[in-house]
Amino acid sequence: MSNIVDTETYRDTISTVDKDGKRVWVYPKKPKGKLYNYRKLVSYGFLALLFIGPFLKINGLPVLMLNLVERKFIIFGMIFWPQDFFILVLGFLAFVVFIILFTIVYGRVFCGWICPQTIFLEMVFRRIEYWIEGDNNKQKALDRQDWNFEKIWKKTAKHAIFVAISFIIANTLLAYIIGVEKLQEIVTDNPANHLGGLASMAIFTGIFYWVFASFREQVCTIVCPYGRLQGVMLDKKSIVVAYDYERGEPRGKLHKNQVRTEGDCIDCNQCVQVCPTGIDIRNGTQLECINCTACIDACDSIMDLINKPHGLIRYASEEEIAEKKKFQFTTRMRAYTAILVVLMGVFVTLLVTRKNIDATILRTPGMMYQKKANGNISNLYNISLINKTNEAYPVTLKLLEPQGEIKMVRSGLILPEQGITEGVFFAEIPKSELHKINTEIKIGVFSGEQLITTKTTKFLGPAN
Repeated sequence: MSNIVDTETYRDTISTVDKDGKRVWVYPKKPKGKLYNYRKLVSYGFLALLFIGPFLKINGLPVLMLNLVERKFIIFGMIFWPQDFFILVLGFLAFVVFIILFTIVYGRVFCGWICPQTIFLEMVFRRIEYWIEGDNNKQKALDRQDWNFEKIWKKTAKHAIFVAISFIIANTLLAYIIGVEKLQEIVTDNPANHLGGLASMAIFTGIFYWVFASFREQVCTIVCPYGRLQGVMLDKKSIVVAYDYERGEPRGKLHKNQVRTEGDCIDCNQCVQVCPTGIDIRNGTQLECINCTACIDACDSIMDLINKPHGLIRYASEEEIAEKKKFQFTTRMRAYTAILVVLMGVFVTLLVTRKNIDATILRTPGMMYQKKANGNISNLYNISLINKTNEAYPVTLKLLEPQGEIKMVRSGLILPEQGITEGVFFAEIPKSELHKINTEIKIGVFSGEQLITTKTTKFLGPAN
């Protein structure tokens, strides 16, 4: 996006792959500075929420549970079954629009500050690596040296801790999928009774260990679609981590007692050394840049040493740097905001008006109407009830329109908490109430005297 001054040094390949297509291991220097401290506070706050999340409950239900196996989703204490899938789809669409809007305005702030991949890698695994192996130069030296006692114990300790943390993450993920209670049952019960659950733990532990110990920043550049989509979402008005080439160029080393005619960039390469994806931010906005702000802190610390103002690398738009224009809320941003507000309004309305108990009533396939001895006409129906609450209900059915009665094939229909129940019943209506072959009838689902929900269906009768 930015103007490249030195075209000879500009690269057209990702920074973690060399000319032969081999992996280039990134050894970022340990970052420090004001923005890094803010990121630590945000990251540890999100980590705390992540690990206590499975234990938080609303009305006896988890705050978040995504049980793909049973197709049961709980969000903020509300149960969503397949019948509520359209609500989840609408919520997902609202989330996608929000991401697009947020990226257009603020670039990849999500990647650098909120993304779980970045938080775990930069604030957990790499900090452990710095603690055991030292900063980037010491890590390089350790990897190059022969296997001796120091290298063996440091590598063993690091990877043992990595596996332990990966195991904790895997268990947390499973708790969000199957619930804390079932996870506790897997952990405390006979392992032979939960081979599937234990296998899932082992697989997820292995995946997380591989991602954070080996694959690392490749997730952002190869796997994550968001990084590749940013190219079509960003424009010159988007706020990103940017190098002010108008102020910094031409670059030049700082020499003592010499009048400086170059720009403010002294070509110290500190911004490159701290980058967790191995790029040079001075080449402009790039695929790998996750807006982590490590380069901003590094550059600001150098500016302090040479008595120059902060902001050579900062949050800014291309338009702000090139044309000295201030940020403006564009028509495109307003349009996305309007769409987002409408989607969120509809989403909230559906949540508020959603029924806690849903019923599906269908005439039994292949069955005709029956004539009773008293002259009434009856139809056989199947009913399926879904309870989206944490409370069990005894259920009765009543024919609301037209006059008639409901006769259950089996009495005592109980709807369990967070569960599904099915039943069969006859709807019996006097022939005088039927004026055509297909008559619409309304059936009420009651728990005691409380009307829970109503359903309409078709009643088949004789032609007059």
